Amino acid sequence: MAEPPQGVQREFSLARLTTIRTGGPAEFFARAGSIEQLERLLAWAAGEGLEVGVVGSGSNLLIADAGVRGLVLKLDQELSTIELDGIAGDKLACGGGARLPAVSAAAARAALGGIEFGVSIPGTVGGAVRMNANAYGGALADVLEWVDVVSAGGTERRTPGQLGLEYRRSNLKPGEVVGRALFKLTPADDQQVKATLAELRRRRKQAQPAGIKTFGSTFKNPDDPRAEGRTAGQLLDGAGCRGMRVGGAGFSEKHANFVENHGDATTADVIELMAQGRAAVKQQLGVELEPEVQTLGPVRWPEDWPRR
Repeated sequence: MAEPPQGVQREFSLARLTTIRTGGPAEFFARAGSIEQLERLLAWAAGEGLEVGVVGSGSNLLIADAGVRGLVLKLDQELSTIELDGIAGDKLACGGGARLPAVSAAAARAALGGIEFGVSIPGTVGGAVRMNANAYGGALADVLEWVDVVSAGGTERRTPGQLGLEYRRSNLKPGEVVGRALFKLTPADDQQVKATLAELRRRRKQAQPAGIKTFGSTFKNPDDPRAEGRTAGQLLDGAGCRGMRVGGAGFSEKHANFVENHGDATTADVIELMAQGRAAVKQQLGVELEPEVQTLGPVRWPEDWPRR
């Protein structure tokens, strides 16, 4: 194996980079602070035949208990910045590692609207693009102008139409990383935008668990007509899953579609909890929930679950 680029660490603990705090170490780990550094790291990984994973805010991520083979990246420095852009001052250029709530706050300070919903999504710009994140009626695709997608072959600028954006997914492939993104926003009254952010924060705090080791949302809201418009959380609640526990993992008493780590949970505990919750909803209400959680490493899903 060729000598890893400078800054690459071996056997790096990944649990601390996730909000649920489970899982093992990365075989290789590095922080990328620029497009050029990211290109070098991806080219090295490709040359060595290593799979590549990215950890953003770690808010919707499960790490395999056995750890992750290959290279795991985290974007910082230049790739986590948020800057006002455009002649009219109505655009925000963001690194893929920038946190979406910080993007919403920066837009409010600049008297720009359209991305207020991002304050309710505790992830990064890159993860939000990959998952086409949405919340409270707002969707990333509505304000995204372009992204710089970085791979071992270099950097390519893509528009939303080239990303295959659908509900909670895009066509970004393994080894492709969102290095930067540009959001086209709308001039707005800064006090009104700030008031909207405050209201969304209040609603999130009221409805979702905070200050503990958790992640959400666990399952996607179904479009199955048998769900009768109910969210995944309402279906889990209706099936008696609120507060259900497996090992150190449990569905939140506050919001059944959120999983909490009560101190010593493993990723296997979380998967088994999800399996039991999904089975209860299917048996009692006839709806098959689809997991929304992202994974790194050999996480073992139940055989009857949709392939990821």
